Amino acid sequence: MMDAIYSYQSLYNFTYAIFKQIGCNNDDATTAAKALLGADVRGIDSHGVARLSGYVRLWEAGRINSKPNIHIKYETPSTAVVDGDAGLGLVVAPHAMQIAIDKAEKVGTGWVSVCNSNHFGIAGYHAMMALEKDMIGIAMTNASALVVPTFSIERMLGTNPIAVAIPAGEQPPFVADFATTTAANGKLEILQRKNEDAPLGWVQDKEGNASTNANELKTGGALLPLGSDREHGSHKGYALGSIVDIFSAVLSGASYGPWAPPFPAYVPMPENMPGKGLGHFFGAMRIDAFRPADEFKHHMDNWIERFRNAKPADGYEKVLVPGDPEREMELIRMKEGIPVVESISDDLKKLAEKFNIEWNLL
Repeated sequence: MMDAIYSYQSLYNFTYAIFKQIGCNNDDATTAAKALLGADVRGIDSHGVARLSGYVRLWEAGRINSKPNIHIKYETPSTAVVDGDAGLGLVVAPHAMQIAIDKAEKVGTGWVSVCNSNHFGIAGYHAMMALEKDMIGIAMTNASALVVPTFSIERMLGTNPIAVAIPAGEQPPFVADFATTTAANGKLEILQRKNEDAPLGWVQDKEGNASTNANELKTGGALLPLGSDREHGSHKGYALGSIVDIFSAVLSGASYGPWAPPFPAYVPMPENMPGKGLGHFFGAMRIDAFRPADEFKHHMDNWIERFRNAKPADGYEKVLVPGDPEREMELIRMKEGIPVVESISDDLKKLAEKFNIEWNLL
């Protein structure tokens, strides 16, 4: 069956209505819906409305507080630790990133570590908030343990993404947003819905053998760090994921490593958790704290143009700059609509029935 095509506005209205139904106030429902749809419009389908029913299940399980008291636990002029009060990460993260931006406006840079939060969507959405203020934005988060360290068969880390957004002048911004694994778990979930195999190097089975089974995680297997194996540099992906875990969770007081709370509501919480909830880390750096912003953006334009005009290898049309594919996808999807696979459309319809919301998205 062909994917259904929904307009951004119809999906936004529906998502907003669902967040209202679970108890979010108007502002938080707006924030959450925008953050969630920020993934769909940029082509990161694994982290958009595909996750909506998962957030509802977490709320039903009592693991998401729809009316959180998000507050600063500790701060200096340039740093803060924020307690998300078990709120939606889609709400907690923009709140914390705004604190980082506000601090950067005053003292040049702002750094915020967050505990007691939940899954926050795509990291790039939060990093990009800094662009409007001529700032570099940084966002990262730890996640439930699905990833083995190099040489291990035990899940110890999450996919732990890193995003960096850098403003330019005439050129669009540089936006890098990537998991520290060879592939994000959401990519596996998409393959599962399509009943397709995973590329070699994404997962290993419970014995540590390479596998192409997209359902491997359900039988004790694990995701692999960026690089896949030691010969291809998996120790670097392992190190990057560890850095995210430490910055996001050890630094903030969230649960880290194998104790990070799982996203699926049916998965039992780990025992003896050392902290509270998931953790995030955000940074905002004012460009003019380093050099005049216009001067910097002129040179970013030059950097972007030179890289984009690099000679492509045989078989490739052009060289991309980080952020190009997602920006191009956003232009298409805001105009032509957002495709949603049948299984996710069915999930959304079930949510509509659950909360007695009219289903009229098409």
